[in-house]
Amino acid sequence: MQTGHHASKRGSDLLNDPVLNKGTAFTEAERDALGLRGLLPPRIMTQDEQMLRILPAVRGKPTPLDQYIYLVGLHDRNVTLFYRLVMDHLEELMPVLYTPTVGQACQEFGRIFRRSRGLYVTADDAGRVRDVLANWPHDDVRMIVVTDGERILGLGDLGANGMGIPIGKLTLYTACAGVPPHQCLPITIDVGTDNTELRESHAYMGLRRPRLRGAAYDALLTEFVEAVQERFPGVCLQFEDFGNHNAFVLLEQWRDKVCCFNDDIQGTASVTLGGLLAAARLTGVPLHEMRLLFLGAGEAGIGIGDLVVQAMREAGIDEADARQRCWFVDSKGLVESSRTDLASHKQRYAHAHAPAESLLDAVQSIKPHALIGVSGTPQTFTPAVLQAMAAQHERPIIMALSNPTSKAECTAQQAYEGTDGRAIFASGSPFAPVTHKGRVHVPGQGNNAYIFPGVGLGVLVAQASRVTDEMFAAAARTLSGMVTADDLAMGRIYPSLSRIREVSRAIAIEVARIAFERGLAQVERPSDVAAAVAETMYEPVYHSLV
Repeated sequence: MQTGHHASKRGSDLLNDPVLNKGTAFTEAERDALGLRGLLPPRIMTQDEQMLRILPAVRGKPTPLDQYIYLVGLHDRNVTLFYRLVMDHLEELMPVLYTPTVGQACQEFGRIFRRSRGLYVTADDAGRVRDVLANWPHDDVRMIVVTDGERILGLGDLGANGMGIPIGKLTLYTACAGVPPHQCLPITIDVGTDNTELRESHAYMGLRRPRLRGAAYDALLTEFVEAVQERFPGVCLQFEDFGNHNAFVLLEQWRDKVCCFNDDIQGTASVTLGGLLAAARLTGVPLHEMRLLFLGAGEAGIGIGDLVVQAMREAGIDEADARQRCWFVDSKGLVESSRTDLASHKQRYAHAHAPAESLLDAVQSIKPHALIGVSGTPQTFTPAVLQAMAAQHERPIIMALSNPTSKAECTAQQAYEGTDGRAIFASGSPFAPVTHKGRVHVPGQGNNAYIFPGVGLGVLVAQASRVTDEMFAAAARTLSGMVTADDLAMGRIYPSLSRIREVSRAIAIEVARIAFERGLAQVERPSDVAAAVAETMYEPVYHSLV
């Protein structure tokens, strides 16, 4: 899909436009008509021939970060070829472009920075955010991912360096679901950083001051959301990697007013629910009969709990009973009703129970069917915890979802060894298959990329005015329904990443259908929703410019 702004571009201007540039693939006719003769090597290559040249270049890089830098450079030169490469080799390149390599890319953002992408809105732009948004060259923006960099993955406050996350997420919107790249806009709101080491670094390119807090922060975010609605009517706004307090406040403030969602709260919840529904086919225990124990009671944990409660209610359980099946352990121990130090989002899961200081104590007393790690604290699923899970259930569900890999609560190998090969294991970052006692176990990756691209595509097709929890629950059911008997036989509770465009398409159809049925769509319902979704999906092919 082209943006229709190529008519006036010629010569080096055309070669410097990454959306329109085809490099050596410009034809003889295009070279003559567009002033390109002599500006390119004489051989005309097809896109397939270009792929044969660049794929070995990517694979030849010594580290994943070097591969990341090369791929960013390719995107900056030729968007179409970049997406062709990524879509054709998604399983291989997704860990490079997103989890886990993107975490290192954010940490080293200043050192590897080559060319600016996206928009930066800063604390100094208060009162003129509309002017900043007006500088973006594309009007037809449909998908914005925005962060303030306070809680990047499990790495904490990376300030303006967090821009790597919106860039990476939007790359997956296009690669996994075909959201057209010119309709995607990454934004970082730079309100300073409390990471003093970063502030003092010569390579840091953000505001070198402590974070803006309180009323001034709230006013800037309100101005931003309102300005976005004016500049890009009908856009979907995804909040990403905000600190816990701001994440919950922003979602509650805007979810019923504009088309928005928080992937850390709702996307993580959906992909986890999908995994639990698939795991139920292996354990024989339906979701509404499971007890769940979460390590971590922040955005991800509470988000999962809320969506699980909704799914249990749909299965006929009343809300109070459903909440009683979800238990949380935070940094101070079990979340229970005698505690007086609980933030408001934790209080609805504070059940009557004796205090338990350690995760092991909680596992032994609650006997959960599933242990879900969303703590950002590595190696917390100790051998003793895993053995306790295995002692209570034939097929314990172990989900170590914290990212990047260095923050995982346990590795796949530890999960299988700690449960004598009986664990149903999934993780946030990718792990290789594990052989235990002669049997190969293939861990599933509970990656939000199974969810948010498809949800975004469905919202875009229906031009939905809101994103609802019903859509995320439907996405989870759709995802679990695509897990095959062969997947389950390997111990995998998610489909192969190679099927992610198929998964995204199926989710988009369900999300669009809900938008049309609930009166949330701002376009007329097409006679064939599935066909409308398929037609919207971007394909990275070259179009003739003459």
